[in-house]
Amino acid sequence: METETLAMAQEMDFSLLALFWRASFVVQLVMIMLTVASFWSWAIIIQKFISYRQARQEASIFDRAFWSGEPLDELFEKIGSQPDGASEKIFASGMVEWRRSHRQDGELIAGAQARIDRSMDVAIVKATESLTRGLPFLATVGSTAPFVGLFGTVWGIKVAFEQIAISQNTSLAVVAPGIAEALVATALGLLAAIPAVIFYNKLSTDSDRIISGYEAFADEFATILSRQLDG
Repeated sequence: METETLAMAQEMDFSLLALFWRASFVVQLVMIMLTVASFWSWAIIIQKFISYRQARQEASIFDRAFWSGEPLDELFEKIGSQPDGASEKIFASGMVEWRRSHRQDGELIAGAQARIDRSMDVAIVKATESLTRGLPFLATVGSTAPFVGLFGTVWGIKVAFEQIAISQNTSLAVVAPGIAEALVATALGLLAAIPAVIFYNKLSTDSDRIISGYEAFADEFATILSRQLDG
């Protein structure tokens, strides 16, 4: 009997693909969901690394141009009112409002400083939304994927025990495949959750630093315009 059981276990295919096809529909659905979530998470992670690198490079280039001593009006004429970079958009929004705040006689309209600040704040909010888009998904995957995988495991073990009861055979050859199929769901849950949590924390920190740079620039630019207003 033991020899037959051992032979059956050796003949059983325990590859991931075989375990997936032998799993129940619910466990298969859980595996598919976790696999899709994992690939989607990695797509967001890669895209964010690329976009954050571009944002830092763009901010560095613009900072050098801004602090080069070139007149602000000339710099604004170069980049235009609809630039591509976030730093340039913040600058352009402030300059557009600055110019709109002048009457035809050259005098400033009251409340110019507040309007300039609000205009740059709106540009910062839009840049923040672009930088943080996709991060909530990583947080969701990181917090829920282990539990989704655990649900698949519990369901798979339930099905395995039902098969044991039907076959009235508790040999390892009968028990092992069902348990292995169930545990794959937990493994996929952890495989999706761990990178999502790690890179969510990393990317959140990076985005906060970039946004802090935008806010610091907006404050410095507002200070420069305030001096001109006071003058």
